[in-house]
Amino acid sequence: MHRDDETPPPRPRWLGWALAVFMALVVLGMLNLGWRMLQPGPGAGGQGSAASPPSASAGLRLVEASDCLRCHGMERHYVGPSFQQIAARYRDSADVVDYLAGKIRNGSVGEWGRTVMPRHPQVTESQAREMAQWLVSLPLPSAAAPGAPVSEAASAPR
Repeated sequence: MHRDDETPPPRPRWLGWALAVFMALVVLGMLNLGWRMLQPGPGAGGQGSAASPPSASAGLRLVEASDCLRCHGMERHYVGPSFQQIAARYRDSADVVDYLAGKIRNGSVGEWGRTVMPRHPQVTESQAREMAQWLVSLPLPSAAAPGAPVSEAASAPR
C-alpha cells in the first residue's frame, strides 16, 4: 500500500462479529438490570410487609429520600448514632414518636455527644411522624442492650 492510496486496509471479518456480540451482551445486560429494578423486592409490598405497619415502609422511603443516611447508618455509627441505637434508646418512652419527630424537624445537640443534628424544616410534621414511627419499629441491635450509651471515645476532646 502506498502513502498516496486513500483506501484504508480491510478489517478482519471476526472484528465485526466480536463487536456485534459485545453490543448484544451489553443490551441484554441492561435489559436484565431494568427488569430487576422494576420487580418488587422481598420487603416492598409482597409477603414481607405483613409484619411491619404500613407507615413503616412509608417512613423508610422518606428516610431514604432525605439526607438522613449521610450521617446515620442502619446498624453502624457514622456522624450520628445508628438508627438501631436510636430505636433501642427510645423504645420504651411513652411519647417517643412525637419526641423523635420534633428532633427530626427542630434538630438536636448534646444527646449523643457533641455532634449537632441540623434541623429539617422542609420535612412536614406528618412526614416526621412517619419517619419516627419507622425508626421505633426497627428491631433491637443484637450487640447492645436497650438504652446502652454510644461510645463517647470518638467525640471526646483530645
